[in-house]
Amino acid sequence: MKILVTGATGKLGTKVVEALLKNVPANQLAVSVRNPEKAEELRARGIEVRQGDFDRPDTLDAAFSGIDRLLIISADGDNETRIRQHTNAVAAAERAGVKFIAYTSLAKAVESKNFLAPTHKATEEAILKTGIPYSFLRNNWYLENESSSIQGVLAGAPWVTSAGSGKVGWALQQDYAEAAAVVLSGKGHENTIYELSGKLLTQEEMASAVGSVLGKEVPVHQVDDSTYADIMKGAGVPEFLLPFLVDIQKGIREGTLAVESNDFEKLLGRPATPISVGLTQIVKSIS
Repeated sequence: MKILVTGATGKLGTKVVEALLKNVPANQLAVSVRNPEKAEELRARGIEVRQGDFDRPDTLDAAFSGIDRLLIISADGDNETRIRQHTNAVAAAERAGVKFIAYTSLAKAVESKNFLAPTHKATEEAILKTGIPYSFLRNNWYLENESSSIQGVLAGAPWVTSAGSGKVGWALQQDYAEAAAVVLSGKGHENTIYELSGKLLTQEEMASAVGSVLGKEVPVHQVDDSTYADIMKGAGVPEFLLPFLVDIQKGIREGTLAVESNDFEKLLGRPATPISVGLTQIVKSIS
């Protein structure tokens, strides 16, 4: 059996590969990366490194050749770009005769109104059309996404949000990575959908958890989207990123990430890492 992970030098991909190595011999693993030079460390550990670019379908034919089980990690970019790239990857997987596709999707991807959902809905549909057995790993939200807000709090700023009372199922990337590794290396995951979500928390509850870890009171400033954008701009966020950040807040406010699930327990035999433990790790990594 040969397993391949795309985007394996990215933050999530790196963790997936490490999780797989705990149960799978290195010679059964391959990675597909745009720049093989960045994966030399993986090659040195006995993992096959292949060059694959989602924007160059010809490279994907070679990258996916002889692969039994494939993890497509969703790419970065706007929805149009990502849909094109993911569609290329799915088509190449079908041409290569891949026998199983796992894909890192988004909470409730098909019916979600989240601004990121169109990419994931389109990709899930493309995979379904191939008839290849699949597993959709509908990841909620990475706790690491809050690193900049935590840095702000460390510097004395309040927790600023326009997400209102919306709840999020935050979990560490490590938890999502381990879940993906279980699906890729285990049996019985054909044609499954996993809603991977941690304990649902509001912004106030998250700020309180951050405060508990730091041993200080963290005030929460609930503002409107326009004010939020202005504050982020003032904090040095590049202009082109502001709409993205506002849309994240809007999506949370509208409940698109308020998905309760025990699927982490199903896959890992345990719930997602407690928020206090995850936040402690993040604080250590940035302070």
